[in-house]
Amino acid sequence: MSSSDDEYEIAVVGGGPAGLTTALYGARLGHETVLIDRGGGRAAMMADTHNVIGITEETSGNELLQTGREQVRSYGGTFERGFVTDVESTDDRFRLSTNDTDILADRVVLATGFSDERPDPPLPRNAKGLHWCLHCDAYMFVDEPVYVMGHGEAAAHVAMIMLNMTDDVDVLTRGAEPTWSEETAEQLAAHPVDVVHEDVAGIENDPDSGWLEAMEFEDGARREYRGGFPMYGSDYNTALAEGLGCDLTEGGEIDVDDHGRTSEDGVFAVGDITPGHNQVPVAMGQGAKAGIATHKSLREFPRSTEEIEADGPVDADAVPAISPDLMATAVAHEGHAGGPREDTNEKSVKPPAADDD
Repeated sequence: MSSSDDEYEIAVVGGGPAGLTTALYGARLGHETVLIDRGGGRAAMMADTHNVIGITEETSGNELLQTGREQVRSYGGTFERGFVTDVESTDDRFRLSTNDTDILADRVVLATGFSDERPDPPLPRNAKGLHWCLHCDAYMFVDEPVYVMGHGEAAAHVAMIMLNMTDDVDVLTRGAEPTWSEETAEQLAAHPVDVVHEDVAGIENDPDSGWLEAMEFEDGARREYRGGFPMYGSDYNTALAEGLGCDLTEGGEIDVDDHGRTSEDGVFAVGDITPGHNQVPVAMGQGAKAGIATHKSLREFPRSTEEIEADGPVDADAVPAISPDLMATAVAHEGHAGGPREDTNEKSVKPPAADDD
């Protein structure tokens, strides 16, 4: 499709697990695809990867993302390091402005995620006592003393949830007045959770491992903890979606259907920027669904009966619809059915693939 290096069929904004998976599907399904990523993000913060089948604990988030970028490139996708400052709809396409250039695309997939609200220091070291994902990291603290930092509904409920893993859980309000409901207060009082109101005055870390050992409080108390979770909410990166007119949920996420379609034609959204569990496997699943949905909205064949009546049968010279560059990449790829080969002019007769329509 593209007439220049800055024109693509699919542009993915954000290079976390959801964006990478979407780009992977786009490239493998024969579309000129670019992924634009500014770096960082929640996945990049992971010291270890949890709950991902086939990926073992010692794999860091950065290693996971680097492997994903290499996979996208191997299938002919383009990766660009940059920050998308604006996306506008123009003539049934989209213009993405970055800090370096403008990119035109037929479809846009937003995978811009969110940022966790960080409490004020002093704090434990990130991933060594300060953790952001309950369902990822709760297992690490089975039978260990745990804190939950915050003063709202989420903090109270996460503290009670952690009782499934350990019998030693505190809520640290850090001097703030609790804002959870009266019903939650009654519920919390009926569980063996201590609510500590004094603010944190200091942190003790193991000198060898760097892991949290204890916290000191302004009243002079010392409490041992192995780790915990700050629960202060999230800032969703929805500026691009709002600029395009996409609907948001009451919680501030981009409103999407089950395949990542937003309220605006041609715009998709996946990952932590959308409602649902903020988990790497969930994000990958969303990326896969959006990748397939984007493909279906772009693919050339089968032509509809209306198109056939208007334009006639499909000429044999018009197939396959994959671009020459992506075709060359595919037939040379180690995953190609015939094995890597250099001659892209060879043609073989294959049965039609079943679609999942």
